[in-house]
Amino acid sequence: MAAVPIAVITGASSGIGAATARQLAAAGYRVVLTARRKDRIEALAAEINDAGHQATAYALDVTDRNAVDEFATAFRSLAVLVNNAGGALGADPVATGDPADWRQMYETNVIGTLNVTQALLPALTESGDGTVVILSSTAGLATYEGGGGYVAAKHGEHVLAETLRLEIVGTPVRVIEVAPGMVKTEGFATTRFRGDTEKAAKVYAGVEAPLTADDVADTITWAVTRPSHVNIDLLVVRPRAQASNAKVHRTT
Repeated sequence: MAAVPIAVITGASSGIGAATARQLAAAGYRVVLTARRKDRIEALAAEINDAGHQATAYALDVTDRNAVDEFATAFRSLAVLVNNAGGALGADPVATGDPADWRQMYETNVIGTLNVTQALLPALTESGDGTVVILSSTAGLATYEGGGGYVAAKHGEHVLAETLRLEIVGTPVRVIEVAPGMVKTEGFATTRFRGDTEKAAKVYAGVEAPLTADDVADTITWAVTRPSHVNIDLLVVRPRAQASNAKVHRTT
């Protein structure tokens, strides 16, 4: 009897990470949910298990390298790693942006992805058919005013994905980058604006149908479940109302 393939999802406590965990579990993976909010991932693991799938929760801060290395010792072989943990802080111009915000965004989005990828790459290789997914953003491909720190961090993730793919070609590990545009999730904009729900709502004002977490999770699951020889190097996904980072159709 073949072993059930394992997929690790970082930042799985909400939004795209949680939706991806649900969809990969339904696709036949045993999902390992990681995030700092232990109560959230434990509740999600229980939900997935109650649905007849397989899930476990592991509280983890991806910026803590010692904790990441300890986590990685649990895996001799691993099928999929979804690097989803990340986020944005603030929307200040470069002239007045807080260096602490820039540093935190870089640590979470880039160093966090680096930590987990480095720690789990041996297990992904050992599987003979591993997949690394890096969830970047259209911010990693083009800049916009007020987004300097987040854009810089997501550019870093984009370059990490491109470089890793070059360096491990010939090994049995794919590197997939999924770059979403405007996604309306429960916490992304609210966190960015430090709990200011009015500012967060303005991001999506007048946009008839921004992407949902399930839309992006569906994209990730599709890319992961392609035949082993098929690599989706970079998949950009936006709502129909968004033509670019700076061009969005709003009805009001």
